[in-house]
Amino acid sequence: MQLSGLISKMQTSLSRGVAQYQLPIGDKLLNMNDLIGEAIQLKFNGQINCANCGKATNKSYSQGYCYPCCQKLARCDLCIMKPETCHHHLGTCREPDWGLKNCFAPHVIYLANSSGVKVGITRKSNIPGRWIDQGAISALPILEVDTRLKSGQIEVALKAFVNDKTNWRKMLKNEVEETDLVQVRDELLPKIQLLVDELGANTLRNEALEINYPVVEYPSKISALNFDKTPLISGVLQGIKGQYLILDIGVLNIRKFGSYNITLTY
Repeated sequence: MQLSGLISKMQTSLSRGVAQYQLPIGDKLLNMNDLIGEAIQLKFNGQINCANCGKATNKSYSQGYCYPCCQKLARCDLCIMKPETCHHHLGTCREPDWGLKNCFAPHVIYLANSSGVKVGITRKSNIPGRWIDQGAISALPILEVDTRLKSGQIEVALKAFVNDKTNWRKMLKNEVEETDLVQVRDELLPKIQLLVDELGANTLRNEALEINYPVVEYPSKISALNFDKTPLISGVLQGIKGQYLILDIGVLNIRKFGSYNITLTY
């Protein structure tokens, strides 16, 4: 079977504790879990089209956009990576209506264990997809606020005590020790209680969510695959974790190649 078209990051869900993946390719959604253990081929067809305007571009910016769109879209602004720098209230948002919809919505501050404990933020509607995208084996929402800016301010405060990055190589090797996230939460929150009270954050008392991934064999050594260097990638799909396809020849970060036109043969 063959499917061709532009790709974007895999759509995710959780079923009976196992991450489920569907790859958007052209106008189709391909269930990738069904291909675990199978030989597949991914061919980059030499075409990239902006996810916003559709124009051809020589390079994909911000995971799927041409340069002009990357410069004008709020979703590509620096404040998306650093929510504490949200500037909508200053009247300088690139897309004020988009900002109102996306940044003035409930946001959750969470702890996740992907390569060790980390703190992160996400829109409440992005749970549990955000955690699956990061390859977390467990995750725990700890606070809820009503704006992205507030979530970023709390994340910055917590970064003084806990990491905010994932070591993607350790994550893909599954070199992750189990951690009691509830205990970590109970140790961290008193350290930022004044800020929690000032911002009116709601403390959440959930149990941690455990996430399993469709992987039959984790790699002992990480070799990153890249369509720009290797347009034709063939191998056995041994698993999926985060937004990575784990092949017997290396790992491919699907999210990195948003808006690339590929042909997938399976």
